[in-house]
Amino acid sequence: MGDHISQSAFAPGTSSRAAPRAAAASALSDRATRDVLDAIRHVVRTLREASRSSERAVGVSAAQLFVLQRLAGARPLSVSELAARTLTHQSSVSVVVGKLTEQGLVTRQRTADDARRVAVALTPAGRALLERAPAAAQDRLIAALALVGRARRRRLADDLRELVRAMGPETGHPPMFFERAAPRRKGVRRGQPRA
Repeated sequence: MGDHISQSAFAPGTSSRAAPRAAAASALSDRATRDVLDAIRHVVRTLREASRSSERAVGVSAAQLFVLQRLAGARPLSVSELAARTLTHQSSVSVVVGKLTEQGLVTRQRTADDARRVAVALTPAGRALLERAPAAAQDRLIAALALVGRARRRRLADDLRELVRAMGPETGHPPMFFERAAPRRKGVRRGQPRA
């Protein structure tokens, strides 16, 4: 993605539609475009199939399994610590923790040393589920990213971030793979305290 792509070139309501059409026509005839789309399709398919396999095997999504596996063998973790271990935003991991809590696979408890801090821990049911669970697909993705090396990983991150920007405005933090984002509460703006 060496050439910078203007986000306005793809934004709805752009005054000049000729530039985006010319860019799209050029991209359609470029073999690299297909290579990028094929690579994205492969990654998405691998993660989707792993999520379906996880749901069939143990009844939880791949994202939920990933969170459970990050809790295994660890002391109870705060949501921010768990977000760091899953490489996601706190709001995204919090949605998954809520689902796991409802299923009785994790608990959320205030810590004795700081009543403001909530710690997440596996329950016996969560531990039992992990004993029969497949490996998380995200671990395969993370291992593959480790193999490409730091410089190429940084370049890939920059290129993907630019691609996301070119596709249009981002709407908050992305949910974990194949997990629905938490519904936005009406009347509550980002950064405002919730009642």
